[in-house]
Amino acid sequence: MNGLALHERLPAHPPPDHLPSRRHFVPPLPSASWRVALPHSAAAVPVARALVRSALAELEHGADSDTAELLTAELVANAVEHTAGDAPIELVLELLPTACQVEVHDPDPAPPGDLTQPDDGPPDPWQEHGRGLLLIRTLSASCGHRPTESGKAVWFRLPAVPRQWRPRPA
Repeated sequence: MNGLALHERLPAHPPPDHLPSRRHFVPPLPSASWRVALPHSAAAVPVARALVRSALAELEHGADSDTAELLTAELVANAVEHTAGDAPIELVLELLPTACQVEVHDPDPAPPGDLTQPDDGPPDPWQEHGRGLLLIRTLSASCGHRPTESGKAVWFRLPAVPRQWRPRPA
């Protein structure tokens, strides 16, 4: 899915008693978001992974942490490798009641290769590069990119997973 994803949030408080929808009100699950500037260097990758891991560990409903970390590392590494200059890149993590969305903002307005339009055929097994966007397309529930005022944002979304279904830490 390309473009900006819109999220509808439920009201924080139930409607007054005199409204008929009170009996159907379900309080929203907690949501949270983080926006962090990262250096335009390879050092940004482990920092981004740690931020995602820490954020997901704090919530009762989060996404699969291992997958979120892997895909975040791919997005950050691509932003560092494929954009010129030393302007910081930005990691935006939004945890919603039903999903986790990660965006990486960079200053280059060019779309990210074959993120939504895959090349024909499997990747060359002898090449070091070329699998990151395939991983993002394959492992995420949805992914895409959108223009921003200063470049672009590349994103992926993972569904929320109840804590009891998540793999246990080793």
